[in-house]
Amino acid sequence: MAKRTTRPSPEAHAADSHDMISVHGARENNLKDVSIEIPKRRLTVFTGVSGSGKSSLVFDTIAAESQRLINETYSAFVQGFMPTLARPEVDVLDGLTTAITVDQQRMGADARSTVGTATDANAMLRILFSRLGKPYIGPPSAFAFNVASVSGAGAITVDRGDGKSRAEKRTFSRTGGMCPRCEGRGAVTDFDLTQLYDDTKSLSEGALTVPGYSVDGWYGRIFRGCGFFDPDKPIRKFTKRELQALLYKEPTKIKVEGINLTYEGLIPKIQKSMLSKDVDALQPHVRAFVERVVTFTTCPECEGTRLSEGARSSKIKKISIADACALQISDLAEWVRGLDEPSVAPLLTSLVDTLDSFVEIGLGYLSLERPSGTLSGGEAQRVKMIRHLGSSLTDVTYVFDEPTTGLHPHDIQRMNNLLLRLRDKGNTVLVVEHKPETIAIADHVVDLGPGAGAAGGSVCFEGTVEGLRTSGTVTGRHFDDRASLKESVRTSSEALEIRGASTHNLRDVDVDIPLGVLCVVTGVAGSGKSSLVHGSIPAGADVVSVDQGAIRGSRRSNPATYTGLLDPIRKAFAKANGVKPALFSANSEGACPTCKGAGVVYTDLGMMAGTSTTCEDCEGKRFDASVLEYHFGGRDISEVLAMSVAEAEEFFGAGDARTPAAHKILERLADVGLGYLTLGQPLTTLSGGERQRLKLATHMGEKGGVYVLDEPTAGLHLADVEQLLGLLDRLVDAGKSVIVVEHHQAVMAHADWIIDLGPGAGHDGGQIVFEGTPADLVADRSTLTGQHLAAYVGA
Repeated sequence: MAKRTTRPSPEAHAADSHDMISVHGARENNLKDVSIEIPKRRLTVFTGVSGSGKSSLVFDTIAAESQRLINETYSAFVQGFMPTLARPEVDVLDGLTTAITVDQQRMGADARSTVGTATDANAMLRILFSRLGKPYIGPPSAFAFNVASVSGAGAITVDRGDGKSRAEKRTFSRTGGMCPRCEGRGAVTDFDLTQLYDDTKSLSEGALTVPGYSVDGWYGRIFRGCGFFDPDKPIRKFTKRELQALLYKEPTKIKVEGINLTYEGLIPKIQKSMLSKDVDALQPHVRAFVERVVTFTTCPECEGTRLSEGARSSKIKKISIADACALQISDLAEWVRGLDEPSVAPLLTSLVDTLDSFVEIGLGYLSLERPSGTLSGGEAQRVKMIRHLGSSLTDVTYVFDEPTTGLHPHDIQRMNNLLLRLRDKGNTVLVVEHKPETIAIADHVVDLGPGAGAAGGSVCFEGTVEGLRTSGTVTGRHFDDRASLKESVRTSSEALEIRGASTHNLRDVDVDIPLGVLCVVTGVAGSGKSSLVHGSIPAGADVVSVDQGAIRGSRRSNPATYTGLLDPIRKAFAKANGVKPALFSANSEGACPTCKGAGVVYTDLGMMAGTSTTCEDCEGKRFDASVLEYHFGGRDISEVLAMSVAEAEEFFGAGDARTPAAHKILERLADVGLGYLTLGQPLTTLSGGERQRLKLATHMGEKGGVYVLDEPTAGLHLADVEQLLGLLDRLVDAGKSVIVVEHHQAVMAHADWIIDLGPGAGHDGGQIVFEGTPADLVADRSTLTGQHLAAYVGA
């Protein structure tokens, strides 16, 4: 064997000199010409108030450019099938490595997407059951609830070598695991026909109550000309055949007044146009109609398992694939470990590793059948992390967006260990984070600010955690802040009674939630908090719920359109100038004809990255020049949309431009700490914390006595948490009841009443382990929450 001698090299190798990611002149969103060097193979945490430019630097500049450069290594043909990414606004980016982003985007709310299908766990289980299941029913597709069973037979024409052709009979069949009744959704929809139409009227008299189905337009023409029924006869007098044609008829070609059209029954039409979409994405009046007309019930044939009878009949050790997917993942991992079958040993090893990753990351309480749309932002992010935990890749840049969101203090330590493990494998880990427990483990800290929006976008500090503490920046000053317990708490005379709550993992819970006070519901991730608060509050309890669902909106949407602020502003402009309100909408008549009200002109370069340039005609103002001649209070509509919330609050609060309806909405936006946002800023440029507070401001205007907030501190800086607590106090002092699902110790310490669920997650949770004041919880210390809160307040 040759002996290798290691001689110290006289000088460092050139390849080892690239140990920094260099950013020069970053100007994406609100960044102000930021130049910075980030050490590779270290854990760097980016801090700063919400809206200070952390995501703009990490996600929109570093990660986006890395992804764009990787995409450019593919051929132009392949790039044509990939999303086109524009080059970020930055002068120089050097030393980049492959970036893997693990963000908090909610997973698709597709009805057929589950935790199992979103990871590789379901695919491996299907192979396992197709190999070991008894009786054998078919290949892995026979256990997939997204694959339908199909069969067919017919003749095909085969050309022969002698120039003749011959017809041959062929049959085809594919065994799928989809339940034929619910088509793999696990729930069936029943229509309340009395809500679809008034059967005392005829179609011509407007019997249909479906939004958009007016008899004055095309639908009236189709109903009158189809010939399947008499449109002037009351629906209750329809024959069975006529009613069948109105409600269920398959798409059929018809000719009306010489025009070729397609007639389709009401119910399949509604299923395609309304029920195939996410209910939350529908317009409010359509959503109200769907909720009134359609009831979703568990499929009676598959009992909600989504699988066909054949797939449920094949078992391994008396467990079917439906039973396996319903098990808690930690229990499923134990069951798979107990299978000793050499023929599928590599598969079993991979499956156990994947399931153990769930447990390790703190998601062992989930089950594989859980719909992915029901996961919180923090849970979705951790599910995405699973595929990276066992990866053999090194020298990769991992980019995380607040990985501790939705985690109890008890779970944060586990997340910290995972981040350090990724770093120790030789990777660069970049984390956007607010929690001091995670900032404390950083090798390098970059603090952006000093403020938010236009007041942010600069690097205030970079260095070690110790340096941050003494730096005097907003983050440095608040780093060691610890809220103290309140000396006196409010008392309640009324309570919201919940009896026998058993949603998800709750175990027949009875609890009285006090009203008129600030009540915090807490417990480890997966203990049943959201199930109790969102799934068990009795109907008609006058509740306004602000959850973590994403704000939907295109780049045409902005804070003014989302909050409804633009309506009173348009009316005020219209009244002052004696013209139509539609002129003052960039999405309607007032839009610049060149850019159609977008403010920018997009140039599609085919397979190359498209470019967008500011519209030369309106100079990015989005309105037609004639509209900008109309003024209100001395300003045109584009100048009003360019104002910040704080400026607009002053402008619409007094003087010639006084508009009480607009001022009230602006006050709420300022209350939640969004005074720096401009009214016309596209929603797509807002950070996660800003979107959450925008949602809160919108809901504050709703009439409701009980506010339910789901982790309102998500995406909030330590300094912003104080402002949030002040807002919650104001809501309670105004006579509202506030129920907060929260892990942040500052909010717990500030509560009047705490309900702690646990003791663990999944089937180890679902019970009330403590009810009382924060002081009692700290003194008691019998729960995990009590121990962490006691350590936090220094008791």
